[in-house]
Amino acid sequence: MRVMEDLIMANQTFSTPAPVADILTETDAGYSLTVWNDDINTFDWVIETLVEVCAHSPEQAEQCSLLIHYKGKCIVKKGELHVVQPMCEAILDRHINATIDALV
Repeated sequence: MRVMEDLIMANQTFSTPAPVADILTETDAGYSLTVWNDDINTFDWVIETLVEVCAHSPEQAEQCSLLIHYKGKCIVKKGELHVVQPMCEAILDRHINATIDALV
């Protein structure tokens, strides 16, 4: 029986599984859009903004708003400058603090 198991194992090929891409880092984008905490805007307004401007799901927007509140900021989008720049402007137009940073 042991000989049969050895033959079966010898005929099998093993390969390393392909790496799985992280959703937030699947693009090697050059810029990040960060939203900052303040004492003026409500959770609902920030969530609504992230859904409408950044195309977040309501759950994702809620999680980001909690991070913004408790950590002081949250990167809400990564992408090329021509993608995140209009989003940043739209967020600023809603009187929510946002900045764009180059990724290194």
